[in-house]
Amino acid sequence: MSISPLAYADSLRIGSIDAVSPSEIKVLLDIEAPDSVALNTGTPRAFPRINGYVLIPSDASYLVGQVNDITIERSQYPKRKGMQDFGLVDLPYPLRKMNLNPIGTLAYGEKKDSYCFQRGVDAFPSVGDPVILSTEDQLRSIVESGKNRRVKIGISPLAANAEVCIDPDRLFGRHLAVLGNTGSGKSCSVAGLIHWSLEAAQKARKKNADVPDGNNDEPNARFIILDPNGEYRNAFADSKNARFFAVDPKSTGKKGDLQVPLWFWNSAEWAAFTQASSKTQRPTLIQALRTVRDGQMQDGPLPSHEMRRYLRTILSSLQIERGNGTPWGSFPRNKNFFEKIKKWNSGLDCEDCFSDDEKTALENLRNKITEFENARSTQHPIYDFSKSEIEAFLGLVRIAHSAFGGSDTDVLPIDADIPREFTGEALLKSIEGNAEILGVTEYVETMLMRIRTMLADTRMKTIARDTCDITLDSWLGDYIGDNNASNGTVTVIDLSLVPSEVIHIVTAVIARMTLEALQRYRKLHDDQKTLPTVLVMEEAHTFIKSYNNEGENEDAAAACCRVFEKIAREGRKFGLGLVLSSQQPSELSRTVLSQCNTFLLHRISNDRDQELVRKLVPDNLRGLLRDLPSLPSRNAILLGWASELPVLVQMNALSETKRPKSDDPDFWDVWSGIKEDDNGNACLINRNVDWKRIADDWQQNVD
Repeated sequence: MSISPLAYADSLRIGSIDAVSPSEIKVLLDIEAPDSVALNTGTPRAFPRINGYVLIPSDASYLVGQVNDITIERSQYPKRKGMQDFGLVDLPYPLRKMNLNPIGTLAYGEKKDSYCFQRGVDAFPSVGDPVILSTEDQLRSIVESGKNRRVKIGISPLAANAEVCIDPDRLFGRHLAVLGNTGSGKSCSVAGLIHWSLEAAQKARKKNADVPDGNNDEPNARFIILDPNGEYRNAFADSKNARFFAVDPKSTGKKGDLQVPLWFWNSAEWAAFTQASSKTQRPTLIQALRTVRDGQMQDGPLPSHEMRRYLRTILSSLQIERGNGTPWGSFPRNKNFFEKIKKWNSGLDCEDCFSDDEKTALENLRNKITEFENARSTQHPIYDFSKSEIEAFLGLVRIAHSAFGGSDTDVLPIDADIPREFTGEALLKSIEGNAEILGVTEYVETMLMRIRTMLADTRMKTIARDTCDITLDSWLGDYIGDNNASNGTVTVIDLSLVPSEVIHIVTAVIARMTLEALQRYRKLHDDQKTLPTVLVMEEAHTFIKSYNNEGENEDAAAACCRVFEKIAREGRKFGLGLVLSSQQPSELSRTVLSQCNTFLLHRISNDRDQELVRKLVPDNLRGLLRDLPSLPSRNAILLGWASELPVLVQMNALSETKRPKSDDPDFWDVWSGIKEDDNGNACLINRNVDWKRIADDWQQNVD
């Protein structure tokens, strides 16, 4: 005998609504409602269950509620059907109650027995309305909702093991944060998202008959992993489409060495590394970078070219001094300006190769400086300069600069941050020369010392090597990916051996160069096309840490964080997605976290971190986050833009060869010397150590 549809619908009833608010619905469970397992929903299912789903019928759809908590209330009145108290004493009755979070609407689909879930509630139910169990098909429709479900990342144990799939455009396009304690599975989730996305894209390309021949069906994808612990080489070691870059202290420049040339660094990164003071050292450093990036001829600069650059520096410095009022300022500022002019005069020597016009312009300029010196050679000189004197002197400098081929737009010839090649030695000489012209030689010694120390560090020589074989276009092709990703889809950059003094700068340079390259790609394609790229930052709390921006000088960590803040704010427009992995979310920059639209939350035990995460979700969905301290490994909560609703996900299993090398130390196996393999067979473990070999590698002793 088959059950009628009405009878079946009535059998799914579990209670009625006791109270309604926009953020919470209270339900009074019937006495007949299941108390451990529901048997009438298609397959046996645990009920009631925290974070499970129930339905509230309406005219043409169902309101979907997520179970927040379940309680028993003692009542003096029998509020249940068929229960009456005829005694003289009122006894308490146990009433089971359940609180729901309204999360969306489940409407009927176009096909029979199909449903469509949408976030948000159009109309709330009333007190007394029935609450029913969801069937297996309805559960799957809730979790498997949304368009472009292209990549499967796991299943939902709370929804009949429904497949949890994501749209990569949503997941990577608006930034993703993977948060959780050490050992909770963050690294495996990050590696898995990359593997599963590439595998799905490859299958899609193979189905597409329009894919050009010779493309090997490989996705035109770009993932750049910044790996400070050296974990991800193992995850992509078997992939033929992965490139690896790491520091090798004994390297002589072979393929695969991490190389971030000094001429990639911009002025902010140089200033952060050298801790340049804002008043004297930073202006000198920027002027030196402008000078050294000006370019040199293959056979060395011509004397006229050198003089033009020298005059340009004088002209720039003179304009700054005039703007600051130094020439007519109070003592000793005006005397310092006079001494500076005298130093300038020592570099205005004529060469035989100069033209007559060039010689005449220099002679007039030198005569003017001599006139200044004679006027201030009395016993009690007055070092003030009148405005007319400065204007006349400035005019002669302009004439001389123009005579050597300079122009008004050539005063600041190029951007100090343009990536043009120079060597470390050239930068040192440029700083020394510009400091002498500006009269601040004694103030830049500490900055010069820091640069010399870095250049002498053997570890840095492998990273910032002065070589002619590195060009900007070849570096971009190697680290971001060549045309159509012909050289691979994944770049793993191992930062584990980068010196701590420069690791933030190196990381900032790589991230910034990636962003600026994609900005220029879009510019050259009429602002219509982007080159989708994903930048993965492991141990993000180390590199994107909150900083105090009230200080006058910015350190390397703050400069690195600023780069990622800019990527978080602007990267989406240029096709650069950001994936952050961190075990300390409370240490992360609030600016970056606020720009992440999707979160994959693994087990989080720290109260401070939990409180931060709770602030990321709406009030009525915070109940799901109470699972965070007890989540097992491989389980996570997916919420945000990439998911139609917050959902508990059991991530797909990764094979051993695809996991990052981040296993816990095997103390017992090493202590006991025995380990069981996957088949349960015991095998011996030998963990030998050769400290001499380690010491030689550490000290870079060459055999």
